Amino acid sequence: MRLLNLYSINGPNIYSYYPIIVMEVDLEEYHDVYTNELSEFTENLLHLFPGIRSHHCSKGYSGGFCERLERGTLLGHVMEHLALELQSMVGKTVSYGKTRFVNEFNGYRIIYSYFNKALGLHAGKCSYECIKKLVHQMRIDPDEIISELKETNRKFGYGPSTQVIVDEAEKRGIPVIRLNERNSPIQLGYGARYKRIQATITDYTSCIGVDLACNKWEVKEFLGQMGLPVTKGELILTVKEALEAMERLAKPLVVKPVNGNQGKGVTLNINSSSDLIRAYEIARAYNEEVLIEEFVEGKDYRLTVINGQMVAVSHRLPPFVVGDDFYSVRELIGKVNNDELRGEGHEKPLTKIKIDPVLLVSLAKQGLALDSVIAKGKKIFLRENGNLSTGGTAYDVTELVHPDNQKMVERAVRLIGLDVAGVDLRTEDISRPISRYGGAIIEINAAPGIRMHHFPTVGKKRNVAGAIIEMLFPENDGRIPIIAVTGTNGKTTATRLIHYILMQTGSNIGMSTTDGIYLNDHLIYKGDTTGPWSAEMLLKDSATDVVVLETARGGIIRSGLGYDQSDVGIVINVTEDHLGLSGIETLEDLANVKSLVVETVKRDGICVLNGDNIYTQAMAKRCQGQIVYFTQNPQNSLINDHVGLGGIAVVNNLGMIEIWTKDEKIPLISISKIPLTHGGKAIHQVENVLAAIAGLYGLGTELNLIKSGLKSFAGDISTNPGRLNLTQHGGWKVILDYGHNIDGYRAVIDFTKNIGYKRLLGVVGVPGDRLDESIVKIGHLVGEYFDRVWIKEDHDLRGRNQGEVAKLFNDGILLGRKAIEAEIIFQEEEALKLMLKELMPGDVGVIFYEQDPRKLYKIIEDYISTTEERFNNLLLKCR
Repeated sequence: MRLLNLYSINGPNIYSYYPIIVMEVDLEEYHDVYTNELSEFTENLLHLFPGIRSHHCSKGYSGGFCERLERGTLLGHVMEHLALELQSMVGKTVSYGKTRFVNEFNGYRIIYSYFNKALGLHAGKCSYECIKKLVHQMRIDPDEIISELKETNRKFGYGPSTQVIVDEAEKRGIPVIRLNERNSPIQLGYGARYKRIQATITDYTSCIGVDLACNKWEVKEFLGQMGLPVTKGELILTVKEALEAMERLAKPLVVKPVNGNQGKGVTLNINSSSDLIRAYEIARAYNEEVLIEEFVEGKDYRLTVINGQMVAVSHRLPPFVVGDDFYSVRELIGKVNNDELRGEGHEKPLTKIKIDPVLLVSLAKQGLALDSVIAKGKKIFLRENGNLSTGGTAYDVTELVHPDNQKMVERAVRLIGLDVAGVDLRTEDISRPISRYGGAIIEINAAPGIRMHHFPTVGKKRNVAGAIIEMLFPENDGRIPIIAVTGTNGKTTATRLIHYILMQTGSNIGMSTTDGIYLNDHLIYKGDTTGPWSAEMLLKDSATDVVVLETARGGIIRSGLGYDQSDVGIVINVTEDHLGLSGIETLEDLANVKSLVVETVKRDGICVLNGDNIYTQAMAKRCQGQIVYFTQNPQNSLINDHVGLGGIAVVNNLGMIEIWTKDEKIPLISISKIPLTHGGKAIHQVENVLAAIAGLYGLGTELNLIKSGLKSFAGDISTNPGRLNLTQHGGWKVILDYGHNIDGYRAVIDFTKNIGYKRLLGVVGVPGDRLDESIVKIGHLVGEYFDRVWIKEDHDLRGRNQGEVAKLFNDGILLGRKAIEAEIIFQEEEALKLMLKELMPGDVGVIFYEQDPRKLYKIIEDYISTTEERFNNLLLKCR
């Protein structure tokens, strides 16, 4: 048994609209062994992981999977359920999964959902290892496994403050992108509308405000200068200075590091020199500068202020234990820490109580030690501050706060300059004004934890995360328009055309396509960028107002989509290409993959479908957005029925492109005026134009803008490189095109017939990752129409041996109806140069290229330039 692959897909994908883990396993000798054939397998599995007993599986009820185990199911299926169960045992309940046999690698592809990616991947690996051990009856320690998984979750999972903010964003439909896997800032929203957070630090948080708040001495001094109640204290650097300050200040005292947080290194209620020296050493371990100040009697309150408004208040109590005449303090702490609500650090609503020097000092002041046994019913406080990070608890008292105290705290935060702040305040009663009854602001905290408000020990939950999201997104959901374009052929041209027209709006338009990622006219990354990574790059760029994404089959299969929902999804066509790869055996399979682009359009978005293609027509039932069809057949009954029911269609009506609605037919532009279509002779380009118009119209683009853009988009090497670029010289023509499947070849051949020729010459070839019969079929088509060809091979042979594709192509040519001259020249540049030399007036030459069209175009230009120079020199000699 071998684990072949384990990876995550972060966006909608061909298995699920939600993120998943993919685990590929070769079970080798166990590939067809069922659980009921393995001695004690099921019994041991359920004993080690009893939670599996409640799994539903396809049965749809608790215990359904157990029935499958007992009757016999395959081990890949068991791995799926164990991967889900392991995550649930860590406290992250997930339930979606499926397992499929894959001929491609003679193994199983196991799909399951995850809560956090690192945990999900680790759970998959542990699941595989456990099943491997179970079949060989090897020892498994589930406690050790769960401990490892919990540590992974602690390292890579969201903290509670981040989690509630993320949950609130998702509830409001705001996209969430994690920018890395550990201690990461989180991006909420896309492009120009995104905001970023890290815990409760936001895009709006002032760096100066944070620095000021983090220095407890400076913030205390400043607030005091501004007339706010603060404690009297001094900054000290040595024990001697601490002892001298003790003489000047009123006892009891507090000692804390100047730049501390989460209550670390803080000692309260100091009355003796020995306690002071010990407290100083504790604080000094965190920071060289130490603050000593007078202790304020009263209760410990945390007031959280968001965007200038107090939104939640907690009364914090220090951690405590209650005696029972039997257990020691140490044992009582252990019992408290076993509460499922307590975890390490910030992973749960409450934090486990840690035994540290501060806790020991607190016990010593009470005449106690860790081994002390406490009388029954007696409450012992283990610390003197109620910080949740050191094990404290919180009681919501938001509704008790006196208005004067609220205004005072809001002013203090405004003076420091923070958008999100937690104010620590001590007073006997928060419902009475501090100005009259005493109390003080102890600290102002940047990036305050908010779990105490969302998960109070007692009292009402307060939606602080909602207040933060409301501050960040007061008027929108953080989204920018996304247009996704797919199809077997034409998607690059349609993407470029939409991008070009939208640039005329003056907005910043991002585009990903086969030759790179663009922001407006600027190429920011070169390469074939038609997958989710390129989409994410644009969506993470704050300059991007709109994105237009060419979305290819391969990227969808491997990695899903790089976004959660789009405003416009376009499927231009589904025709034969890439069959036999990645489990895509039929055109129906291919259509299912491409359908994801329209399935994930928002409910108020637009799904653009080709009304002339049976496979795109069938996608209509999967669309939740409004459908806009396009067609080159004004008699198409589907279109007429659709429009009659109130739908919209973009129609080539005898050479005039019209927008049809139930009430009217709006003439937009004559095809003869669109350079991209070469006067309507490039029928496939007309199809691409119709698709682009439908998408732009659905997006709400002004018709005059669409019309002017169609007129000015030349479709040449500068605006649409490698897509039917036509060059003319000396009576002959050369076409540069990326035809890489039979419909791409057929479209170019049809165009050459429309423009006319004496002879048709070509540099031809096809990528190596096509089926043998597909390569032969394309060769056969070439043999039907071309007069002379040079067969080249791609630089990337895609797993083939050199000459293999060329031979298959030539075999197809020999099946053609006429004998043509065919020569194998592996390098396309050399083949192009040979073809150029053979061109005569009236000829049309075509090169179906692989790599850089601009480089090949330069060869054509250089050849023309050299020919003209020779001709001019000949004229001079004749004169």
